[in-house]
Amino acid sequence: MQICKKVSEVRQIVKEQRQNGRTIALVPTMGYLHEGHLTLVKEAQKDGAFVVMSIFVNPLQFGPNEDFERYPRDLKQDALKAEEAGVDVIFAPEVEEMYPGKNLTYVEVGELGDCLCGASRPGHFRGVTTVVSKLFHIVQPDKAYFGQKDYQQYLIIRQMVKDLNFPIEIIGVPIVREKDGLALSSRNVYLTPEQRKEALVLQKSLKEAEKWIKEGERSASRIEEKIKNLIREESSGEIDYVEVRSAENLKKLEEISGKVLIALAVRFGSTRLIDNRVLEEK
Repeated sequence: MQICKKVSEVRQIVKEQRQNGRTIALVPTMGYLHEGHLTLVKEAQKDGAFVVMSIFVNPLQFGPNEDFERYPRDLKQDALKAEEAGVDVIFAPEVEEMYPGKNLTYVEVGELGDCLCGASRPGHFRGVTTVVSKLFHIVQPDKAYFGQKDYQQYLIIRQMVKDLNFPIEIIGVPIVREKDGLALSSRNVYLTPEQRKEALVLQKSLKEAEKWIKEGERSASRIEEKIKNLIREESSGEIDYVEVRSAENLKKLEEISGKVLIALAVRFGSTRLIDNRVLEEK
């Protein structure tokens, strides 16, 4: 496995592999790898692709007073995990390599980025789409893999690829969880033992919401309120949002029908966690 720091290096490697007839798969990450990231790698390997993993903590997607400086980083450990998982190349550029000088060009998101995480993190998805479009141009993959814990991000990237005619297949991979149900996240490392325990209410509330829907509840607002009440009763978490939306286009729903996304974001201390569940109602 090779580790590239320069755009020119990774481009040359990918060019050679493509000339050899290999399919190129990209797994974009911010590093501090966990089993969720490695599951993306396993999916990418299924058709024998040459797997490029990017590791880059992207400053454009962090707002003021967010955790860019303290976001966990450990490239040495990441490299060991990536190599064991079968990654062929890590692209781990410095900020100056990705953004030499002042960045004057951005990819704007539109209405998909106005709700959920976009409402409370203005500019976040502009940063995501800008860096991902740069990675797509640099690596020129045939396929790119994204975890569906960040479901809104997955939809936005899928739409960007369609709108900007990237010849790339976007593949969403289901959420990977700890044994007790907590969604894997690099930010879980911030949690105190007590916060870690309280955070289990996220998965519990999503399971309860699924049960309420199966029992016949069809009011989106009532489901949202019941989830909020459960989180408040069983944790000290500060709710950012709990929303029921269309899983296809993130439109706000009044009644449960079709493919539905139940998404939530909750702060435990200074750590903001997200989770979701996608349900298909006939």
